[in-house]
Amino acid sequence: MQIKHGPSGDLAHPAISHGGNLSDAVSRFGRPRHEWLDLSTGINPHPYPAPAPGPDAWHRLPEHCQPLIQAAQSYYHAQAILPIAGTQAAIQTLPQYRMHAHGAARVTVSAPSYAEHAHRWTQAGHTVIQTEFEHLNKAAGQSDVMVICNPNNPTGASIAPEQLLTWQRRLAPRKGWLIVDEAFADTAPNASIASFADRPGLIVLRSIGKFFGLAGLRLGFIAADEAFLTALAEYLGPWTVSGPAQQIGCAALNDKAWQLAAKEKLATAGARLRGLLKRHHIASTGVDLFQWWPLPAQQAEDFWLHMAQRGIWVRLFAAGATGIRVGLPADESGWQRLMVALGEWNAQTEPA
Repeated sequence: MQIKHGPSGDLAHPAISHGGNLSDAVSRFGRPRHEWLDLSTGINPHPYPAPAPGPDAWHRLPEHCQPLIQAAQSYYHAQAILPIAGTQAAIQTLPQYRMHAHGAARVTVSAPSYAEHAHRWTQAGHTVIQTEFEHLNKAAGQSDVMVICNPNNPTGASIAPEQLLTWQRRLAPRKGWLIVDEAFADTAPNASIASFADRPGLIVLRSIGKFFGLAGLRLGFIAADEAFLTALAEYLGPWTVSGPAQQIGCAALNDKAWQLAAKEKLATAGARLRGLLKRHHIASTGVDLFQWWPLPAQQAEDFWLHMAQRGIWVRLFAAGATGIRVGLPADESGWQRLMVALGEWNAQTEPA
């Protein structure tokens, strides 16, 4: 199935909902914020212990930070990298820059995936086709730009690096772009193609927010060939990443011991979540940071409401590929609350 959108002037796009919107939960259900178990994101519930930034980080304008770039190049195995104020900033900027540099494009966005991709390309005036994973190979021959989340958000599906690089080679001769959003690749390093991002037209997005649990830092990276990153940096202008974000990001990317321990902890927690859902007759897919399963729209809304009434905030997908995404509890109390709520859901939905 393909969903076509015209230029932004022809499409009234509704507001896009996101996980982490706990204020909406408080407002809608009247439960105090501290009483909620927020499982609506795929963010590590045990974040990197960010050090206090130096006083100059608050006082001075943020300059080019070579230590941060070197730390990111080492961690992501990328030859050239550009820090940016979160991957959302890249998602919003790249469609505008493409229009500036090359004009309107035919853009294929994998579906279902993070909704901001299709929205921002449409908003910038490009023609967007949302294409299911099994039809992407055909789309590569008909597109100027392809945008793929790998591993995918929300389904966790992955595309082999060899296939992605094949699409890059098909796009490159016509100045096409392959954009790969690797926001959830930290726990699936074999899926990453950041080390190949010096190839023409290959653009890889990476995030500090998910694996490191530092979503509020607003720090991400674009890996691509050096000439492209130089032009994009000029287009973005100065001071795109704050001084505190530079210092904290540098510390996190260099802390190999923390990274290793976090990956082991997340692997254990991810397996526990998959097992818990399976015991409650839910066949889910995902990555270590979240699980997702499809449901008919009304069932998905009923499950979301059931959880919300018990103070558990999960991510409802109410349009397109409808379903539920659940992140990791931070502590044993959270795990027990989730287990009880799942048991109550089974009790009221299973036939007598």
